[in-house]
Amino acid sequence: MSTVKVDTIKTTGNVEVYTCKAWVNFDGTQTAASMIRASGNVNSITDNGTGDYTVNFTTALVDANYQISMSSVGFSNTNNSIHAYVKGSASTSTAPFLKSTSQLRVVYGNDGGASTLYDCAEMNVAVFR
Repeated sequence: MSTVKVDTIKTTGNVEVYTCKAWVNFDGTQTAASMIRASGNVNSITDNGTGDYTVNFTTALVDANYQISMSSVGFSNTNNSIHAYVKGSASTSTAPFLKSTSQLRVVYGNDGGASTLYDCAEMNVAVFR
């Protein structure tokens, strides 16, 4: 097997191609040691309590100015939908998000606040930069 290493990938039209820098599919109903089903550049998940997780990167990112995509499936509780969002350092809308070059804290709940969080059977996080 060969490995290709480049600093930048561009299309024939000279448009830069941005790649996923880290991703994980995990089961929040399991213990932290056995949560991860599959991942790339994620070495562990820290369980901070119900619906509250820290995704730990294997290799640090260049900075914390990355984009996050999150989802969850397999949860049903009185027709509530689950929202995935980056955890803030305080319960205010102006609090800085808890993300760094080495980890990202995410929560899964039924609204944008911290009122009700849930452990879901399938949760997904992808990081792009």
